[in-house]
Amino acid sequence: MVNISVRLKYSRYRLDREAHIKVNYEKCRNCGRRACLTACPAQCYLPQPENGVVFNYEACLECGTCYIICDQGALNWNFPKGGCGISYRFA
Repeated sequence: MVNISVRLKYSRYRLDREAHIKVNYEKCRNCGRRACLTACPAQCYLPQPENGVVFNYEACLECGTCYIICDQGALNWNFPKGGCGISYRFA
């Protein structure tokens, strides 16, 4: 069995100063499902009373799950700028 958390320890993160995903909190606040809270494998979305959720891009795996699951159109998802984001290595 493959333990993904062990495999991710080999990966490298290079953070940009700016998040590659922009959240429209006005749309997010009115969302009843908040599927991003459970769908994000890195748990980058956390509940927040004022805005619905808060997004922490620092641990993002860039899988696109949040963009696909959000039925409110609240996310503007882009890949991080060149050289930034996650670089996967498995050994």
